[in-house]
Amino acid sequence: MKLFLTLLIFGLIIGILGAASAFAWWQENLKALDRAQKDTQIFVVQKGESLKAIALDLEEKKLIRSWFAFSLLVRKEGWQNKIQAGDFRLSPSFSATKIAEELQHGTLDVWVTIPEGWRSEEVVEELLKSGIWNEFQSQSVGFKKQALDLFNKNNGKLFPDTYLIPKGSTTEQVLEIFLRNFRQKITGKWWEEAAKQDISPDQVLVLASLVEREAKYENDRPIVADIIRKRWQEKIPLQIDATVQYALGESTKSQGGSWWKKELTGDDLKIDSTYNTYLYPGLPSGPICNPGLSAIKAVIFSTKTPYYYYLSDKSGKMHYAKTLEEHNENIRKYF
Repeated sequence: MKLFLTLLIFGLIIGILGAASAFAWWQENLKALDRAQKDTQIFVVQKGESLKAIALDLEEKKLIRSWFAFSLLVRKEGWQNKIQAGDFRLSPSFSATKIAEELQHGTLDVWVTIPEGWRSEEVVEELLKSGIWNEFQSQSVGFKKQALDLFNKNNGKLFPDTYLIPKGSTTEQVLEIFLRNFRQKITGKWWEEAAKQDISPDQVLVLASLVEREAKYENDRPIVADIIRKRWQEKIPLQIDATVQYALGESTKSQGGSWWKKELTGDDLKIDSTYNTYLYPGLPSGPICNPGLSAIKAVIFSTKTPYYYYLSDKSGKMHYAKTLEEHNENIRKYF
């Protein structure tokens, strides 16, 4: 009996000492890595990144003492689902608790996703809603006009992508983020190939914007690009509905509609605009949207076909024709 009590007491002492040691280790590893180091560095949390991956990255960048202690802290406090994606300014002088709290709010950057086929006005609308600019700026008519003027001049180059944009950036700084991404994504070899075909970069973007709005599926884009290019180069009127939708955009939007009117009328096709390819020959006077990589690639590396006409049915499926008679037959079949 005495032996049992002795072992029990010994076990309790060992357990208490072990728990105390573990607690001391945990507390020590929650302290700042280097209180004297006040400099901050940008730490990025990616969308969907796991707690373990974040903790390991913090340790690797010498911002915390132990990824394991940090993970325990976050789970203990129930913060694992509160950590945000974004950019944060962190310092080795911050405790693990402060770093965990910083990652839950005050992100320096805002994630903004721009889909393929948006016109510059839609891009600016999304930026205004994102929180990049303060409430006063976002509601200021003068600020909106300045942003629209600047982005409209670069319609076609606002590359569709997901961006991490610093809060408080000027409109010029935000635009440069878009343009830098555009320059990185479209390689010089592509422009060289276009030049060999006697197509300028501006013409590529106009053509790609038409393809982006006209062809819903990627496998159709090289064929549609070939048809539009042939009609343009052979001086056949393009007669593209998307260009009329673009010309009507401001009017339909101001009347409570969308930027892209779905059903066009006969009167719509008569709108006097250099973007109306039913009235004016050749390419429209600028891009009608911001095309993605596949549309730009489709224009430069288009598939050679015998077709001169296409139409998209209500499901988005394309139907091609070599002659006007075949095209009219497709219209009768699918509309």
